[in-house]
Amino acid sequence: MSYTKEDILRIAQEENVRFIRLQFTDLLGTIKNVEIPVSQLVKALDNKMMFDGSSIEGYVRIEESDMYLYPDLDTWVIFPWVTQNRVARLICDIYMPDGTPFAGDPRGILKKVLKEAEEMGYTSMNVGPEPEFFLFKTDEKGNPTEELNDRGGYFDLAPTDLGENCRREIVLTLEEMGFEIEASHHEVAPGQHEIDFKYANAIKAADQIQTFKLVVKTIARQHGLHATFMPKPLFGVNGSGMHCHQSLFQGDENAFYDENDKLGLSRTARYYMAGILKHARAMAAITNPTVNSYKRLVPGYEAPSYVAWSASNRSPMIRIPASRGLSTRIELRNPDPAANPYLALAVMLKAGLDGIKRELSLPAPIDRNIYVMTEEELVEEGIASLPADLKEALGELLRSEVIADALGDHALAYFYELKEIEWDMYRTQVHQWERDQYLALY
Repeated sequence: MSYTKEDILRIAQEENVRFIRLQFTDLLGTIKNVEIPVSQLVKALDNKMMFDGSSIEGYVRIEESDMYLYPDLDTWVIFPWVTQNRVARLICDIYMPDGTPFAGDPRGILKKVLKEAEEMGYTSMNVGPEPEFFLFKTDEKGNPTEELNDRGGYFDLAPTDLGENCRREIVLTLEEMGFEIEASHHEVAPGQHEIDFKYANAIKAADQIQTFKLVVKTIARQHGLHATFMPKPLFGVNGSGMHCHQSLFQGDENAFYDENDKLGLSRTARYYMAGILKHARAMAAITNPTVNSYKRLVPGYEAPSYVAWSASNRSPMIRIPASRGLSTRIELRNPDPAANPYLALAVMLKAGLDGIKRELSLPAPIDRNIYVMTEEELVEEGIASLPADLKEALGELLRSEVIADALGDHALAYFYELKEIEWDMYRTQVHQWERDQYLALY
């Protein structure tokens, strides 16, 4: 829905809203907020709410800390789970005191790349995300345990799927908040779940991913469970992905569709895919941003680890779903739900636009199971692998002018620094596996 200031002030009064959360996202994808009483709502709607940006990961230094929150009025929503002293939410863009957009604001970074697409004639990027999650039991103090709440599998139902009631309440809550839910089901791994919601333009889709995570975690906690979007919480089972279905539109026309093509794909779609494949290794640090992400991207657990595409095969990184016409799209399968959705969509779009600009040649599709191919066959087919770990991914990121340009100098420098610290902490830590493997042996 679209709202005016007057609409929001009227609804806040009619619904007895007492507090408003002015939400934004830091560089690592964590939701932050400044909560204000309703008496300050007019000030917030006039873009006059200030906060200390030096305390936020990837923002600014302490000597330049003052920043402003500019609410996006169309993101107004009242949280259904708070019935007394009601709380509403507005997602904000970040601005500097001189009125210019903050270069490190992830939402602003995505808007910048969308502006580039618009200048090329593409009025919107539509995205249908599929973030998966696990449900773990909590202890008597409410802390997450390593015990799953069920042993169900793909499409199982109660009594095997013990997360069914929690998942159903998540769906109802999301619908109250304006989501159009298409399906929900148990995923392949025990304790793993997926809830699919309707595609939207890129900004709204990224906003929805953040809202989705907040709702899932909130409702799970009410059921005595901990929801995690960690990509690979358990060894030996599938990890959680965030497949991103995407297409470009020119007005009401899907730029990815060509009824005269054998696969129904336009040259634009092919160039776009070629760009994604070209920059896949450089994008990985953004689409798969944690040390843990690369424990999901291994053969044998449905997550793609090879840079390839297919019209049907699910082992490559890009799949083409069967729908055509306005629903023609590509499905990028390697991103995971730990990714900052604004940055992830920004680098995907930037890579695709580079393919369109340069009219990059799309390699032949791989329609056989890549996981059973030998090293020699992979080399013969020209199939590269995604980075094996975060350190390798960060190196690829630094070498890519295209992906660096999508992020901008500020975000790239801070993101790289934060991830280098994360990698070094992981590299120097002694893990339980090492003690199990070596303590008695040596």
